[in-house]
Amino acid sequence: MPFFEVGDGTRLSYEDYGAGAPMVFVSSWVLNAEMWEYQVPFFVEQGYRCVLLDRRGHGRSDRPSSGYDADTGADDLAALIEHLDLRGITLVAHSAGGGEAARYLSRHGEERVSSVAFLASTLPCLQLTEDNPEGIPETVNEATLAQLRKDRPKWFADRAQGYFATHLGNDVSPALIEHEVRRCLSASPFATAAMFHSNFHADFRPDLRRVTIPTLVVHGVSDQSAPIDVTGRRTRKLVTHAVYREYPTAGHGLYVTHAEQLNADILEFIKS
Repeated sequence: MPFFEVGDGTRLSYEDYGAGAPMVFVSSWVLNAEMWEYQVPFFVEQGYRCVLLDRRGHGRSDRPSSGYDADTGADDLAALIEHLDLRGITLVAHSAGGGEAARYLSRHGEERVSSVAFLASTLPCLQLTEDNPEGIPETVNEATLAQLRKDRPKWFADRAQGYFATHLGNDVSPALIEHEVRRCLSASPFATAAMFHSNFHADFRPDLRRVTIPTLVVHGVSDQSAPIDVTGRRTRKLVTHAVYREYPTAGHGLYVTHAEQLNADILEFIKS
């Protein structure tokens, strides 16, 4: 796998497939480039170049003790884009990756990016505050961190069925679920806790208000990890020009359970 080095000396891994207009995939918290296995072959066959980053602490990248905030994530993403001199990009970001994509656009500008797709993203602001009454109480963040530090495998295993909304009939095999849990556990335990804490407290509302490029927002109505009323529907209100899609039977893992529909919607969006 190719690597490149960012300013603080951290070496980051990435994957690069195909040729044509570039798509840069920004993975979710605790997941890495491998999560996009149902998207990359499809878009390569459609004539796109697919670039996938393993963020620090994830996948094959280095595991430093710092840099798990949105600003650093955005800067690492910018470093990859500049390293490959990519232009005319479609950013495709899932979950906490959506925050990094939004922060990239506000921090580094839209010059290199043609469009952005936020998939089941934890935007715009998770924490309950006086000016964010739709948010989630701090006690939830504290309880989650305590559980992750006590028994991280159990925390992910307990949420795996809900992640894919299997109760709604989504056909996901036990083997696939187990495989995705292993992917989640492959992230550095330090990065797992640090990024969860940082993302919970991040406020992306100012970033989203500055987005002017074509935007796609896709969210599952049954998303238990990023409840749609806290995230997707509020993101739509902040990015008023966004194309918005709700999947009634999708959970957070819609990139697997609804891969065919999702790929078609992204392709239509890019071509429109």
